[in-house]
Order: sequence, then C-alpha cells, then structure tokens
Amino acid sequence: MSSMIKKEKFLVIGSNSFSGSHFVSELLEKDYKVWGISRSTQPNKLFLPYFWKNTENYSFKNSCENFVFNEFDLNKDMQRIINLIDEIQPEYIVNFASQGMVAESWNNPVHWYKTNVVSQVSLHDALRKRKFLKKYVHVTTPEVYGSTDKGWIKESFDFSPSTPYAVSRASCDLHLMSFFKAYDFPVVFTRAANVFGPGQQLYRIIPRTILSALTGKGMNLHGGGKSERSFIYIKDVADATLDLALNAPAGTSWHISTKEAISIRNLVEKICRMIDVEFDQIVNINEERLGKDLNYLLDSSSLRKEFNWTDKYSLDQGLDLTFNWLKTNLNKFNEMPWEYIHKL
Repeated sequence: MSSMIKKEKFLVIGSNSFSGSHFVSELLEKDYKVWGISRSTQPNKLFLPYFWKNTENYSFKNSCENFVFNEFDLNKDMQRIINLIDEIQPEYIVNFASQGMVAESWNNPVHWYKTNVVSQVSLHDALRKRKFLKKYVHVTTPEVYGSTDKGWIKESFDFSPSTPYAVSRASCDLHLMSFFKAYDFPVVFTRAANVFGPGQQLYRIIPRTILSALTGKGMNLHGGGKSERSFIYIKDVADATLDLALNAPAGTSWHISTKEAISIRNLVEKICRMIDVEFDQIVNINEERLGKDLNYLLDSSSLRKEFNWTDKYSLDQGLDLTFNWLKTNLNKFNEMPWEYIHKL
C-alpha cells in the first residue's frame, strides 16, 4: 500500500476579501489544509464561496473542513499573527490583505500607508527569518504602473503610481524586492486585471450595475465611464494564483489577465442590454475621480507561455454567473448597503 502524500499548509491573509475567499475555496477543493486571517469577523456566507454548497440556490455548509479562520488585524495583532505562523509553520503564505478603494485613499492616506506599507514591512521582516516558508505570494495591483496608455504592458518594476493607494502598493512591492535581493526572501508577485464574479463587494462596478438594472435604483458613472479595463473572472485568477504559488520562482512577477479590454461605459451598457434596461434610466454621469488612470492593460503572455495557463471564462459567461448570484439573492442584497463604507 502506498503511503498518502501529506499536502502542504497554506495561510491566506485577507481570507475574507473577494479574491482571498475564492482562493481559500480553490485550496479546499484541492484538499489543502488552510488557515485564514482577516481583520473583520467572517461576513454573510453569500460573500464566502468556501461555504457555498449549491450555487443554483446558494445553500450553505455549516462548517468548512480543513479551514481555520482567525480574526486578526495586521495593524493591531502582529504578534498574534506571528505566533500563529510559528505554531502552524505554513509552507505557503498568500497575502491578499490591503487597504483598498482608490478614491477613499485621498481622504485618509495615513490609513493606506499604515496598512499597505508599515504593517506589511513588519510582517515581512518577521517572515524572512522563518526557514519553513517555501513561498510568499504578494497579491498586488496593476495600479502601481499608473495608466498604461501605450498599450498592453509586460511585467516590470517601472512604476508610476498616481494615487495614495497606488503609491502605498508600489512602495510595498519595492520593499519586498529589496528583501528578495538581500535575503533571498521567497516572494512572488501577482497582478490581476479587474477581477469580478459572484461574492464581490456590492459597491464594485459589475455587481452595482446589475443591482441597479434589476431594481431601477440609480448609480453614478464617474467621468462617463471612459476608462478602459480588462475584466477577468475570479475562478481563472484563483487557478493561476495557486499554480504560481506552487511553481513560480522567487523574485518573479506575473500578470493575470484576459486579452480583451472594454470601456467602463461599454461594460455598463452591455449589462443594461443583458437585463433589458435603458442605460439612461439608471446611470448618472459624474465628474471623474481624482488621479483616475485611463487604462490598465496587462500582457499575460508570460503566464500563458510558462505555465500553459489560459482564461476559461469569457466576460459574458462571468457576467451570467454573477447575475445569477445577485438575482437569486436579491431580497437579501436589498437589505444591505451598496456603497463603500470605510473601516478604520
């Protein structure tokens, strides 16, 4: 009888986040033992795909085998986080945690730098001394590049951030590269294009548009939606992230993106047509946000070539799946806030 192979352990920081929770689900489907850390208690199970038992009617599991959640805040509980890491000794740590929301970062820049730089540096300085760590995946953002007005760009550290949020993320990326060069810290960077799918926060453009189209409640479109983005379905991102965590060499960065781009206005119009609602009935045109980048176009050819990866879900398929999640649970979503609420 052959002995069973013991699967390695994963710690997911930011496990309550949209991308983090889907990555936890991906790991559990492949029978990894997973620990999660987020600063807030676990939200409604509608936003936690690892609890989803049936996505036709969104029935839920009562508990998740092989997953242990910890409510720790990077800014307040660093020693407890390090103690947990020393206790479980995960071979892989994947970090989705950051203070997000670009527009809000102008109003509270100190919060963004504290979470996205100072606390992250404290974490990394402890992790570099842990010899059991095989790989640290830092989930960062295309916003570090600024607007990619010259077309689809390859991976680089040639940054031109235009907002406090983007500056904070770029600073952390550069700090991690210095640790890789000085200490051989096993960091791998991922930058995904605009990720979407079931479970996303309701204030994001795709769920917000679908909710408005379903209910007739108005929504704001900053700058008329002229900016251009490449939207990628969350399952494709989770699949690529796991492959990179297990196999990408330390010190490398990777783009996870589709090959298609669409303006925000055209995206909103597409959703309106899908639900048979007139664009002008639900959309209010507002001024553009401060520091808004026109394009984020990421060339993902390296990931496709080196890992034989491809995105499996088209934009239309992803929109249909997201629509089903929102439509099925519309009564519950009508009782929730649809706008961003800043947490200290």
